[in-house]
Amino acid sequence: MQSRRKFLQSGLLATAAAGTPNALIAHSNEESFTNNIEGSSKNGTITILQTTDVHCQLHAHDELFWENNQLTFRKAGGYAHLATALDVMKKENPENTITLDTGDMFQGSMLSVKTNGQAFVPLLNALNYDLYLPGNWEVVYYKKNMQKLLGGLLGPKVCANMYHDLGDGKRGDLIFQPYQIMHRMGVKIGFLGYTDPLVPLRQSPLYSKGIIYTKPEENLKQYVDILKEQEQCDFIIILSHLGLSQQIALGNHPDCRGVDYIFGADTHERVRKPIQAEYTKIVEPGAFGSFIGRLDLKVENGKITGEKYQLIEVSPQKYPAKKEIVEIIDQIEKPFKEEMNKVLGYSTLPLYRNFVVENTIDTMIVDALKWKVNADVVLSNGFRFCPPRTAGKEGKVAITESYLHDMLPVDSPIRTAKATGQQIADWLEKELQNVFAQDASKRFGGWLIRFKGMQVEFKAFERVGHRVQKVTIAGEPLDLTKTYVLCACERDGDPEDMICRMRGVKEGTNTSFTLHSIMKEYLQKFSPITPTLRHDAKILDAPQELLSQVSGVDYQFA
Repeated sequence: MQSRRKFLQSGLLATAAAGTPNALIAHSNEESFTNNIEGSSKNGTITILQTTDVHCQLHAHDELFWENNQLTFRKAGGYAHLATALDVMKKENPENTITLDTGDMFQGSMLSVKTNGQAFVPLLNALNYDLYLPGNWEVVYYKKNMQKLLGGLLGPKVCANMYHDLGDGKRGDLIFQPYQIMHRMGVKIGFLGYTDPLVPLRQSPLYSKGIIYTKPEENLKQYVDILKEQEQCDFIIILSHLGLSQQIALGNHPDCRGVDYIFGADTHERVRKPIQAEYTKIVEPGAFGSFIGRLDLKVENGKITGEKYQLIEVSPQKYPAKKEIVEIIDQIEKPFKEEMNKVLGYSTLPLYRNFVVENTIDTMIVDALKWKVNADVVLSNGFRFCPPRTAGKEGKVAITESYLHDMLPVDSPIRTAKATGQQIADWLEKELQNVFAQDASKRFGGWLIRFKGMQVEFKAFERVGHRVQKVTIAGEPLDLTKTYVLCACERDGDPEDMICRMRGVKEGTNTSFTLHSIMKEYLQKFSPITPTLRHDAKILDAPQELLSQVSGVDYQFA
C-alpha cells in the first residue's frame, strides 16, 4: 500500500502540473480511496508535522535562543537528526501522521550551489514527506531547474499562485496543483498552497523569469469554497510561504473564512502557541531544521473534537542521527568535502543573523566591503538565512568555505553607483516601511538593510515617511543636495540605474570584485576579525535586540 501511495504521488506530476480540475479531482479521490483501505478506525489522533526553511543545512549546528534576556546557543537540527525526530513521531501514530515541508529546500549551502540543488532530492525523498510547498528561494537556479528539482520529489507539490508566463504578461496554467486532499480516520483534510508573490522584487528578477505570481486574495475564496463545498473537507490548512506578518494579515482577511490553520514559513519565526487571527490560526516552525511544528487533531467518530499544537526542538541528544540519512549525506558531500571544510579565517565573536536591526554576520560583510571599495556608504541586504556559528575547541569561530556559502550562497558582483542625499533619505524611508509597515500585508522581505559609513536613528513604529530621525555620513549630517558614492552587490537582472533596490542612481558600475573574493581577501588579511556591533542603525522606540517584526499579537520570538 505504501508503494501504491508513492506511485500515485509521483504519477500525478505529469497531469497535475497543468492544474486541470479533472486531474485534481481524480487524484484527491485516489488519495482518499487509498487511505480508507489503510485504516478504517474513526477514533484517535491525526498528527501533522511541518518543517520549513531548512536552507540545505545538512548537519547539527549552533542555534540561537533568547533566554533570560540574553543570547544562548545550543546545537540543533541536521537532516539525520530531523529524520529520527520525524520517525519517532510517526511511530507514535503510523497510519495517521502527515509530514509537510513548506519551502526553501534547495538554497543556502555550498553543496546546493555546487549541484544546483540536485544533491538534496534523494535526501528529501529519504525523509518521505507527504506534501511540499515551494518557497521563495526555490527559483534560485531558475524556473526550469526549479521544476526539475521539485519534480524529482516523490510527494505532491501544491501552490495556487505560481503560473506559467506565456509572454507579454499572459498567464498560463498553474505550474503546480493548487491543493491536495488527504483522508484520515473519516476526516477529509484540504491543503491549499501559496508562496510569496513578491519573489521577482525580493530576489533577482531573472531567477523567476517565466513565472507569474499572484496575490493569494485573487483566488483564495474560490479555492476555500471548492474545498469546503465541493470537496466537503472537514479541515482546511493553508500552506504558506509568505512570512509571519503577511500570514497574520491573510488570517484577518474575510476570504480566509473557513480556513482552520495557516502553516506558515519564510520569516524563520518560532511560533510556540498558535496566533489567533480573525478567521484562522497561524503557526510557523523556525528554520534550518532546528524545529518541527506538530499539530495533533483528536478525532471521535470521524469528527475533530480537539487539537494541540507544539513546537518541537530537534535536539541531537534527544534524537540521535539516523544511520541511513548519515550515509546519504556522506555520499552527496564526499566530492566536495575537502573544499567545504577549508578554513578561510576566524572570528572572535559568535556569528549570527537573527536580529532585525543589526547582526555580527552582516557587520563582518560591510566591514569587508568598506575596507576594499572606495565608497561613502556600503550596503548589505537584510538576509535571514544562515544558522549561527560559535567558537570551537580552538576558542575562535571558524569561517570555512562552506560557511561562507551559508552566509552568501550567491557570489554576486560588487557594484558602485552615485546617489544624492535626497535619494538616500527617500530610500531609507522606503526600506523602513518594507520592514515595519503598520499594515502587515505591506511588509516586504527580510530584516533591515545593513550599512557602514552611515549612521541612522529611526523610529520603527512612527507613521510612514516619518521614521528617519537623523542621518549622518562620514560624521556629517546628510546633505540632501550632495552626491554620495554607494557600494552593494549587484542583483542579476536589475536595471542599470538601481543599487540595493534604490532606483535612479547614476554611473552604476560593476567592479572586478565579488562578495566571495572580497570576504576571502579580508579574512586572509585581518583574521581573526571582531565584528562588534556598532549600532550604525539605532532604533529609538524598541529594543536594539529586536528579534521579530511582528507586533500587536500574542507572540514573542524565543
